[in-house]
Amino acid sequence: METKIRKIGNSLGVTLPKQLIDELHLKQGDKITITKSGSNIELEPVDPEFEEWAEAYRESNKDYKEVFKELAK
Repeated sequence: METKIRKIGNSLGVTLPKQLIDELHLKQGDKITITKSGSNIELEPVDPEFEEWAEAYRESNKDYKEVFKELAK
């Protein structure tokens, strides 16, 4: 698939082709992760369920960091 880099406000952006949006089941407001590997760029949909779990972990880890260290011994 091919697309153009366009000016969006003061930034540059890429419009995703409809076929790709349909294949990945993306909709407006969804988040994606962008990863650069060498000269390649990978786009991945963010799993909202995993994001909720990860945020809960970050919060509990902040509050119980010392407890987790003791339990890990």
